[in-house]
Amino acid sequence: MPKIKYIEHTGKEHVVDVPEGWSVMEGAVKNLIPGIDADCGGACACATCHVMVENGFMAKLPPKTDMEETMLDFAPEVTPNSRLSCQLKVTAELDGLTVRMPVSQH
Repeated sequence: MPKIKYIEHTGKEHVVDVPEGWSVMEGAVKNLIPGIDADCGGACACATCHVMVENGFMAKLPPKTDMEETMLDFAPEVTPNSRLSCQLKVTAELDGLTVRMPVSQH
């Protein structure tokens, strides 16, 4: 099972096993990791699951959809590595993925 590292804005790290097929957001919510609220439940209708992807994993992720881009337009602290974690499906290739939550989501 792929391991995903979630880093809170404070620097506190959480490393959890996330089943393939789940989203990165589901992995956080189901493991009670603070910083990913997922108010819309993963429908890509808010930006409360915004994360910054680290460790060179951007190339392993699918491109952003127009809807994801639109939702990120409303998020604070957006960087070139910003993604909505609800749009990132966990695969074996994402083992070791590290995501950081913005200060605005504490």
